[in-house]
Amino acid sequence: MIKLTSGGVYLVNGRELCGTREEAQAKLGKPVDQQQAAAGTMAYGILKAHNQGDSMDSLNLKFDSLTSHDITYVGIIQTARASGMKEFPIPYVLTNCHNSLCAVGGTINEDDHKFALSAAKKYGGIYVPTNMAVIHSYNREMMSGCGRMILGSDSHTRYGALGTMAVGEGGGELAKQLLGRTYDFARPGVIAIYLTGSPKPGVGPHDVALSICGAVYANGYVKNKVMEFVGPGIRNLPVEYRNAIDHLLVLHLGNR
Repeated sequence: MIKLTSGGVYLVNGRELCGTREEAQAKLGKPVDQQQAAAGTMAYGILKAHNQGDSMDSLNLKFDSLTSHDITYVGIIQTARASGMKEFPIPYVLTNCHNSLCAVGGTINEDDHKFALSAAKKYGGIYVPTNMAVIHSYNREMMSGCGRMILGSDSHTRYGALGTMAVGEGGGELAKQLLGRTYDFARPGVIAIYLTGSPKPGVGPHDVALSICGAVYANGYVKNKVMEFVGPGIRNLPVEYRNAIDHLLVLHLGNR
């Protein structure tokens, strides 16, 4: 069962939800400040650590790494190179997992892959050969980590179950990062997804993701928001299960 609340909540001791500040203060036995509580979220801490500006309301972010696949990296690298880029300033993963010769024909895909290999050698990138790994599996295993941020030119770029705040964006934003510029936007609100219990036998991560989407998509409840999964039910979900929920939410919610 999913229940939405219209007002803000306080998460006390990482487990209990309180609907009012007074309730939270009674639980903690000390005053509670709303702004300080907002600064206690995982999202706030990660965003603050990557913010290059003075304001936490209008963010200017630089990421720990970038990632692209063979549908998107050619245009991004050529744009950055034409704009004066001399090297990749941060790790840039170039995977070759989306184009296939049988689908398009000719040598265009092979040419893309050779371009990526030459770019990785010239500018200092990370080249992942064809048939070795898909973009998100590679980043989950090699680039993700608690408190990190990854920007990818793929809509499924999201590794929140591993403590990484990842963003899928258009190629222009990756080109800006390659040029040393920042990713600029207003700090998003945070939605707590409070979990209790454990999934019944036969209930998979796709079922969980679809249930959440059904409750929040049409009403815009999570539009331009960060979802943080909290509560005692998290410990009953293996990390692979969490990864799948995370990935599938992006698939179905899109830009909401």
